[in-house]
Amino acid sequence: MAVRTPDPDPNERGDEDPRDPLRGLGDGFGRSGHPLGDGSFGSPAPGNAANPGWLTDVELAEARRRLPILYVEALPVRTDGVGTVTEVGILLRATPVGEITRTLVSGRVRYGETVRDALFRHLENDLGPMAFPLLPPQPLPFTVAEYFPIPGVSAFHDDRQHAVSLAFVVPVTGTCEPRQDALEVTWMPPEEAASDTLAAEMEGGRGTLVRLALASVGALR
Repeated sequence: MAVRTPDPDPNERGDEDPRDPLRGLGDGFGRSGHPLGDGSFGSPAPGNAANPGWLTDVELAEARRRLPILYVEALPVRTDGVGTVTEVGILLRATPVGEITRTLVSGRVRYGETVRDALFRHLENDLGPMAFPLLPPQPLPFTVAEYFPIPGVSAFHDDRQHAVSLAFVVPVTGTCEPRQDALEVTWMPPEEAASDTLAAEMEGGRGTLVRLALASVGALR
């Protein structure tokens, strides 16, 4: 199933818009029902000097035709006292056309924003301010996922753009209360998260990304 990135909301001032996943670089995920959230490009209200990196809709479409777009994605996990992954959090989302899909925390990196800040922002936007993600000073991705508009180039597909996504496994210690267009966070054991059944419910090849994430932390048996 193809995955697309929603366009950001023109009135965004910095927080995610509930209408707006490779979220929107408007910034939340699924603002338009696409799994890669948008959150850094878009058309701000006239005179909005707070977001000098914003692009108009036309400029964004042109950038997507000419440039790879940078995203971050995160697989939230819970761990035991010795750091072993015990549960994996998968987001459940509803698209504007009524489709129910499963996906990861995701969104674009804004102009002038560090990868760590972008990762924290999207985790808070999707999981709520009480999720308390544990991010090191210099997060390192477990892989780099390349989404192409042409199916078959890689394991990941985004039919509107070439997107490069830095993917992370992030332990969370607090209470997750999904926001934006996320309906819930489903917590499941690693074995279930790596199953073919779950992979079939995820867009853009993210089932492969989940398996790579679990393999990177030794959670696959």
